Amino acid sequence: VQLQASGGGLVQAGDSLRLSCVASGRTLSILNMGWFRQAPGKEREFVAADTRRTGTYYSDSAKGRFTIARDNAKNTVYLQMNSLKPEDTAGYYCTASNPWLGGNYYNIETHYDYWGQGTQVTVSS
Repeated sequence: VQLQASGGGLVQAGDSLRLSCVASGRTLSILNMGWFRQAPGKEREFVAADTRRTGTYYSDSAKGRFTIARDNAKNTVYLQMNSLKPEDTAGYYCTASNPWLGGNYYNIETHYDYWGQGTQVTVSS
């Protein structure tokens, strides 16, 4: 599976962005999809996930502002980000996994199998 993320950019606080991630090599509908982010000097952290079996999940910082959604017909997953804050500045990574066995690992990056190249989001104050 190859993942191609896009849609990042430089915006002001309060603005919105929509990130896109196109998957190729496997039908999106069978995959769990997620977004992680990594700011300079910090570890990569979970942002949002859309799982096959149990729905969507968000980090506390993303809840209420970000929305993850997939379009299986386009093999694309989106991350709509509203009310952006300077602390949202990071490289955003799209990720996918084959179905998980034995648990729901939506926020654990080591349980994802495929990663995109990342797209940079910079939010100015």
